[in-house]
Amino acid sequence: MWGKEHGLSRPYPVMCHLLDTGAVFQELWDVVLSDKTQAAIADALGLNVVEGRTLVSFWAGLHDIGKITPPFQAQVPACYSPVRSDPAYVSAPGAETEKSFRHEIASHWALSELFAAAGYPGDRRLPRKSVGHQVAQLLGGHHGLFGAVLKAKEAAQASSYNPGLGAQGWAGQRRVHFEELRRAMGAFAVPVGGLPAGLAVVVAGLVVVADWLASQTSAIEPRIAGPGWSGTAEEVDAHWQAAVKAAPGLVQAARLGRARFSAEEFGAMFPFAPNSLQRDLAEHLPGLVGEHGAGLVLVTAPTGDGKTEAALFASSLLGRAAGARGLYFALPTMGTADAMLPRVEAFASRSLSGERALMLLHSMAWLSSADAGGKAAAFEAPVGEGLMSAGRGTVVEADGWLRGPKRGLLAPLGVGTIDQALSAVLPLRYNALRLFGLSDKVLVVDEAHAYGPWMHQLLVRLLEWLGAMGAPVVLLSATLTGRSAGSLVDAYRRGAGFREPSRVVPRYPGWLFASGVSGEVSAARSTASNRARTLKVSRRPVVWDAAEPAGAPVREDGRRAALREVLAPVVAEGGTALVCCTTVAEAQQTYRDVRAAFPGLMARPDGLRLLHSRFPADMRASITARCEGMYGKPLSGEAVTARAASVLVATQVVEQSLDFDFDLVVSDLAPLAQLLQRAGRGRRHERGPLGRPRWAAAEDEPELVVLDPLAVPDGSVPRSWGKVYDAGLLRRTSQILLKCAGEGIAVPAGVQQLVDEVYEEDFVDRLEGAVREELARLDEERAAVEAAERHLAAWTGICAPADVQGDLSKLSRREVGVTEELLTTRLGADTGRVLCLYEQADGVVTLDPEGKAPVPAGGRHGLRAAELADVARRVAPVPGRWLRGGEPAGAVPQRWGTHPSLRDLVLLTMSSVGDGIWRCCHGRYTISMSEVGLEAE
Repeated sequence: MWGKEHGLSRPYPVMCHLLDTGAVFQELWDVVLSDKTQAAIADALGLNVVEGRTLVSFWAGLHDIGKITPPFQAQVPACYSPVRSDPAYVSAPGAETEKSFRHEIASHWALSELFAAAGYPGDRRLPRKSVGHQVAQLLGGHHGLFGAVLKAKEAAQASSYNPGLGAQGWAGQRRVHFEELRRAMGAFAVPVGGLPAGLAVVVAGLVVVADWLASQTSAIEPRIAGPGWSGTAEEVDAHWQAAVKAAPGLVQAARLGRARFSAEEFGAMFPFAPNSLQRDLAEHLPGLVGEHGAGLVLVTAPTGDGKTEAALFASSLLGRAAGARGLYFALPTMGTADAMLPRVEAFASRSLSGERALMLLHSMAWLSSADAGGKAAAFEAPVGEGLMSAGRGTVVEADGWLRGPKRGLLAPLGVGTIDQALSAVLPLRYNALRLFGLSDKVLVVDEAHAYGPWMHQLLVRLLEWLGAMGAPVVLLSATLTGRSAGSLVDAYRRGAGFREPSRVVPRYPGWLFASGVSGEVSAARSTASNRARTLKVSRRPVVWDAAEPAGAPVREDGRRAALREVLAPVVAEGGTALVCCTTVAEAQQTYRDVRAAFPGLMARPDGLRLLHSRFPADMRASITARCEGMYGKPLSGEAVTARAASVLVATQVVEQSLDFDFDLVVSDLAPLAQLLQRAGRGRRHERGPLGRPRWAAAEDEPELVVLDPLAVPDGSVPRSWGKVYDAGLLRRTSQILLKCAGEGIAVPAGVQQLVDEVYEEDFVDRLEGAVREELARLDEERAAVEAAERHLAAWTGICAPADVQGDLSKLSRREVGVTEELLTTRLGADTGRVLCLYEQADGVVTLDPEGKAPVPAGGRHGLRAAELADVARRVAPVPGRWLRGGEPAGAVPQRWGTHPSLRDLVLLTMSSVGDGIWRCCHGRYTISMSEVGLEAE
């Protein structure tokens, strides 16, 4: 019976592949799993660790026993011919060509019976409660989806209900393989009980990894036996010994080892003294973890208060206590993930030892390997205790095997977007593999406040699973309500088996610890801030005229007039200002208006900039880099002087994880949490008495100017904002700013109270008249929307670990109407992706306006790697409505291939209309590209 054939010099016996996979699994058990996890698996099975290792490795080997079936064997006629002519191997009519047959499902069906015959405990009338059926279902999921629980009659008469299994000869051959594999591996122990959901996911994930490693052509080809190999006991034993000998090399080459959290003191991890928050963690968290075991740490502090380093220190402490094999740092956007990568690299170089392969994980992360010519980029690590300065000890960007599809979370270290982690709790193919990738790591979630109700609910579910698997977690937030904080902490504790609510009351700035071992939740600790100050709030009532053209008359009570007034000192006396707009279109129009109002800004290279999401990726990256140079943290030792006049007009992209420092922050009205995030970009770094312009000399009194269209009589939310923000939250924020405009906001002391106040149920009771009635109506609408999104998350996500109850198919089950496309596009968000092509005067079409980058032709195998990277760097996101009803000519050429980065991409062929503006018509829209990015009419 053959098991592997594609790409090989001759077919490979299925018995050999079973032995190979069992051997690789044994090595993964030794290298990847912690002692704690090994002991937990063995204990659940009622065995000692040695017996548990052997038994579970035997299970892994059995994963492909479903290949011993007529439909599978018939795929290679030369191998199948002698079997087909043997009367002992009769198959049902049509079974050999059954198109719906899946060998992994056959493994599930066949193994349920084989385990029962081997004495595995269970009830034949209720397969769901049978240990053998649970293991069979687990192994049947090795292609990413778990099959449904078998009915009693199906389990009892499998070949009758699934003709693809073949008749008695086939069942006998599967039994022989089962027994011979068992004999060769010495796996005669019988489990007493089954695995809880968290451990079942760990084993299932490890089976997939073992199968993938053992299936590599480079691993199989050198060990293919000669034509005379017949599977005698001696040949099987010899192959088993060779497989055991080869397995360590396969695992080591894949970079699947364990990172060790070796550094213990803050000073060993970072080249600076801790601030108040970091020092308090360093002084008190070790005692809590030592007494109660690892768990979850929640840190709430303003932007710029060192939360990243606090998180990495806490990760090291929790990871060491839990025996974790690494960490994954999750951020809200690709840009913030890219920016975090070097910081995690530096931390790993100083603080970790062992295997430190590092992955950048988001949809465009593959470009980083293209930049390096497809090779790994090594980052020099300083010499330290237990670390090497070169070779295997350095932190290295993971390459090779780990860069394959769906493998990134298996690397010991990762930095990426939050969706990479949240996908683990959606019923996507191989979601169990993602859960396994997170199960033995510290998960750090940055900007935990930044997700809407749907993603928040998915995060709640993920924390339940991590609590069940004992994986440590660190949550970071600048503006998290007490209610949201409680829901996250309690989800983790619930997964760990502690169901009573904790009644969390976060402190700001501060932190708290929740043990996943004892369930204990520490009282939140308040910490002093090295940056305590008073935020001056100026609330400007404005009539909304943001859409007016730059040359139009300026009305005195309008937004345009207010902007001119607040920016005048910047332009006249120097300094930097951020103008944060609600929509991209308003940011583009504001940029034009500021340029017209202050033409002197354009005389300087950095006088006026525009940053938003609707630029091609390479342009946005270039603009961001230049902004970091202009508005970023002063270099150590650099003579700091006041900066020349410069204004950045931007959207919400500046809110998260960008280390910008402005002398003045101006923002359109937004929910209070977002306003505080933006205000955190004001006078963020110490620049000394000479580092600020005269009008902004006070470092400890940053100013936030809020342009508020609700503050004017009969004011309302501008129609152009659409559903960007909840109207009720805007109304509540506007009311709170009325009070803050006189008193200012004590940062950080007064922040938590204000953030919670925005959501208080009795907020409406303090208002009167029409405002009260309107806000009550808006609150009802928001509550309905949030309830719908929570229901949607429950509808689309997988169940809690406590609800699995021995049926792993619940991890793969989708409700009617839930498609993979729906899930992977975050429930149909209205976004599209475009590539602008520029038609030059001579008719040649290029990738750039200058006409220097020709459009690649592609070929039989698609675009070459360099061509694909060049195309991907020029892609820009746009609203999906722009692209509906467009011409088919916008489709990607077939000769470009089918790389995921080309999926759903629309090509726009633009013509020049002068003044650096390029334009095309697509469906109902005229789309333009210019210095302000993409626009549509």
